[in-house]
Amino acid sequence: MTKEPIILDMDPGIDDAVALSIALTHSEFDLKLLTGVAGNVSVDKTTANLIKLVEFFNRTDIPVAKGAAAPLKKAFKDASYIHGASGMPGYDFPEPVYQPLAQDAISAMAEVLSNASEPITIVATGAYTNIALLLQQYPKLKSKIKRFVLMGGSLSGGNVSSVAEFNIFTDPDAAKIVFESGVDITMIGLDVTLKALLSNQTIADVASMGTVGKMISGVMTAYNDVEATGKPMHDVNTILYLLHPEFFTLKDFMVYVITDGPAIGGTIADTQDRWSNGQLNAHVAIDIDAKAFENWFIEEIPKMNAYRG
Repeated sequence: MTKEPIILDMDPGIDDAVALSIALTHSEFDLKLLTGVAGNVSVDKTTANLIKLVEFFNRTDIPVAKGAAAPLKKAFKDASYIHGASGMPGYDFPEPVYQPLAQDAISAMAEVLSNASEPITIVATGAYTNIALLLQQYPKLKSKIKRFVLMGGSLSGGNVSSVAEFNIFTDPDAAKIVFESGVDITMIGLDVTLKALLSNQTIADVASMGTVGKMISGVMTAYNDVEATGKPMHDVNTILYLLHPEFFTLKDFMVYVITDGPAIGGTIADTQDRWSNGQLNAHVAIDIDAKAFENWFIEEIPKMNAYRG
């Protein structure tokens, strides 16, 4: 079986942590690099959380690099009110021993891409600061990027303002660079992630499913992002999409990112083709089989336990 080569750019963060847990243990992925970025909490904490999970799953064969500590232009404000002070509360991880690379995330990504024998998928589940800097500093490597699979954005309303989703809002200038890059983009935003919920009962049930279940249930229980019928695992949807694209309904749009004013961080699709003259820049997920998501998630826990041993 051919594995898909992937760079994961993240800001764990609880839902990032769950997404990474699946990616670290899944046989279909060849994880080339993990990079941390400031977002849910500071970049020092997000990078430390990446390492905690790499050690938890005995995957210290995967390099980890620390990336941008702040957005390109906007003042940084974390989401510790949602994800806790550490970004990953709810489970007592040992202090990490494994060290991140000496080089920064942007140069580490450039090195991986330069040495790749085939284009690599970059999955970004935090602010897009690192990948925007990669595009700016290493424009000749754009052809080595197969696609961006992005958690972020929304066409139906935001979670940090009436229009803006957190990842885009955190660094809208970076998001604008990414959406204007010409790289193939799949946008997995709030339009689907707020439908893909784990019920409180499911979260409680997962706690009894071995060491991995205890860890995942612990961090999810500490997660303060709550909808009426459960908790959204936003970032997990990027990994699900790579494994089961058939669970999603996608539609191509020209998506614009708003970088100032009251709609800052908004992602606007030109649904009436008033401005884009037929141009399209993103495959946008607009619906998901929510029951299939929850069933798949539950089925993954025993596989992760078996992998960890």
